[in-house]
Amino acid sequence: EHWRTFIVERDFKFISQNGLNAVRIPVGWWIASDPTPPPPFVGGSLQALDNAFQWAKKYGLKVIIDLHAAPGSQNGWEHSGSRDSSQEWGKTDETITQTVAVIDFLASRYAKSPSLYAVELINEPLSPGATLSSVIEYYKAGYAAVRSHTSTAFVVMSNRLGPMKPRELFPMASGFKRSVIDVHYYNLFEDMFNNMTVQQNIDFVYNNRSSQLNYVTTSNGPLTFVGEWVAEWQVVGAGKEDYQRLAEAQMEVYGRASFGWAYWTLKNVNKHWSLEWMINNGYIKL
Repeated sequence: EHWRTFIVERDFKFISQNGLNAVRIPVGWWIASDPTPPPPFVGGSLQALDNAFQWAKKYGLKVIIDLHAAPGSQNGWEHSGSRDSSQEWGKTDETITQTVAVIDFLASRYAKSPSLYAVELINEPLSPGATLSSVIEYYKAGYAAVRSHTSTAFVVMSNRLGPMKPRELFPMASGFKRSVIDVHYYNLFEDMFNNMTVQQNIDFVYNNRSSQLNYVTTSNGPLTFVGEWVAEWQVVGAGKEDYQRLAEAQMEVYGRASFGWAYWTLKNVNKHWSLEWMINNGYIKL
């Protein structure tokens, strides 16, 4: 029921009609063993991704395939396929080898599609569990896997969350062609945002986020991608105009990213997290 009804062709039409040019599609590692993935995962994701590529081609959209859940979980959160907060990815060579095989599967399947724009090797690996050495080892192998099938698709590498250095991937990525560093910026999930006013949030975007993005943007390094952001915050009782200003501030700053940005997400039961709702109700103007 979910596959059949959640994201359908008319959503791709909506995306293209509203000035967006690409979709970042999260997938789990079990897509490579579809239609009979190991329990508890459910079959059907590969057909859904095939459909997405067909619709993207029809409406002139590009696709960024985002490996959102890696074997063993790269961050312990439910959106990486972990039920119990365990984070095992990268602790063994097997989990890395298995993940590279998934990237190889995806790159080989879609390399000839005119809609394939980029492959994101993994989403939000979390330090210190995901060590820099394991992430770099994996990114090198994942990059090679993509390049064995396509020389034109961009290869996106997510910065680690948790304790890390924003430029820690640069020495490795500088040797890669068509490489991208993905950073995620939310005015949420940290205590510092809990008591910020509307104006303080907006100032934070213009000042702090702007300088953070500038720091990872270099003329000869990888491109930069704000792969996730949302016009939501901790402010209670904010009005429509406040939300419009927050969205506008983020689009202005993140629009400077050399690879662009992606909103999280197109559809959500929480209104401000749904780009579709935000556009239809005049909260976001593209």
